[in-house]
Amino acid sequence: MDHRHILRALSGLLIVLFVAMTSSTVVSVALPQIIGSLNGTQSQYTWVVTAMLLASTASTPIWGKLADLFSKKLLLQIAIGIFVVSSIACGFAQSTEQLIAFRALQGLGMGALQVLVQVIIAAMISPKERGRYNGYLGGVMAVATVGGPLLGGFITDTSWLGWRWCFFIAVPFTLLALVMLTRTLHLTEIRRPDTKVDYLGASLIAVGVSVLLLWVTFVGNDFDWLSWQTAAMVGASVVILGGAVAVEARVKEPVVPLHVVRRRDPALAIVASLAVGMAMFGGAVFLGQYFQIGRGYSPTEAGLLTIPLMFGVLVSSTVARLVSKTGKVKPYIITGVIVLTLGFLGLSTIDHETSLVLVSIGMLAVGVGVGMSMQNLVLVLQNTVPLSELGAASGAITFFRSLGGTIGVSVLGAVLANQVATKITAGLTKLGVDPAASSSGGSTLNVAAMPPEIREIVRAAYGDATGHIFLISAAISVVGVIAALFLTPTKLRDSVDLSPARAGAGAGSGGGVRPRSPWFRWTAPV
Repeated sequence: MDHRHILRALSGLLIVLFVAMTSSTVVSVALPQIIGSLNGTQSQYTWVVTAMLLASTASTPIWGKLADLFSKKLLLQIAIGIFVVSSIACGFAQSTEQLIAFRALQGLGMGALQVLVQVIIAAMISPKERGRYNGYLGGVMAVATVGGPLLGGFITDTSWLGWRWCFFIAVPFTLLALVMLTRTLHLTEIRRPDTKVDYLGASLIAVGVSVLLLWVTFVGNDFDWLSWQTAAMVGASVVILGGAVAVEARVKEPVVPLHVVRRRDPALAIVASLAVGMAMFGGAVFLGQYFQIGRGYSPTEAGLLTIPLMFGVLVSSTVARLVSKTGKVKPYIITGVIVLTLGFLGLSTIDHETSLVLVSIGMLAVGVGVGMSMQNLVLVLQNTVPLSELGAASGAITFFRSLGGTIGVSVLGAVLANQVATKITAGLTKLGVDPAASSSGGSTLNVAAMPPEIREIVRAAYGDATGHIFLISAAISVVGVIAALFLTPTKLRDSVDLSPARAGAGAGSGGGVRPRSPWFRWTAPV
């Protein structure tokens, strides 16, 4: 496909990616109103988020592997169909039980769309040329991540729309993208009728990851970190995932190709992506809460205040397109994760009275770091694998990034809750109010309904505690810096597929032919 045809197909792919990612964040602001309208409970509030997250994350590597075995275009069309039907169903849900079930189905479609878009782009464009288009991809991901809550706030604040449009709004855009892709996307599909899907490995991965994510979701709230529930869930997850590794090491067509992810550069890219995912998603989720509760802004205003984060990603994603000129991706990744760390260090100093200018500078740095590192880390992994393993490899790194984001949200949320509880207790005691006897001591997020003096204590507690979680985010992103420094400084290849000799040899991290070690491969810099 030439540049003009690539842009035509890319337009539909970017619309699909934007809608899928936006749908995962657009309801975050509207959830209190949604649950209230359906007469749901706090437990059901959590499950509306968890159901989507579980289905999306656990199914990502499976969709990636299916893309290696079957028509990528057909799989994308199926995923779009699942997403459209589930979005309409969510909008018409009459109870929280129905909404939870439909959100799980929607998560299945979201996970498919996010990984299939990246796989299809990689199947159309060589790694070296892909840098030109990764700017568009990173920009769309940034706008979706930050713009989702902004759009949700606008819909929630607009009386003539209502919360159901948080789900309906995605449908026309997705159908438009389906029409565009049907007409413009033309891939050379390699038929492999002799292959079999590893259903056992896929099932073990899905179950093991689901148990782990359930533990991450509920630990710290429903039970303690050190408890029998933790031992049971973590132990079960380790055993099940251990069984999955044993299966994947023996089957002909593994869902997660272990011989790929244990090489030096793919492994380092996954570690760095895991760290960036934990830091970025974990930190960004709580920015909206900081502006709404800690600073007293409305949902729409909170969304507008996060524009520096989105702008940073947009600008840096454009700059990162220069990787196509040189083919050298490591300098951009190292610069990105360092700037990301500095941004989080800056945000770790904020409290409920910090100047918005300083907060904006910190968010801008975080955005720049994410834009320069996130998609380029995917590029590092895709550069090391042949076309036949592209889907599984892309699914693996997307899976670990999503898993990192999920764990980051849970861990940082637990830290924030603990800090807030401590600060509110201290504030109420200083005010002469018994925290145990006060029903307003942070047990509800309806800050506007609190007495003025308690309202200020709660706002200050959230505003001051947020800095602590950004300090943890900075520490996590340091892991990404270390992983990036050890990446091999190789050049991106200028072909879509590896040469037959290199593909057959497994394609080392530098693209050369090297013997495979039984566990982990460390290659000398090229």
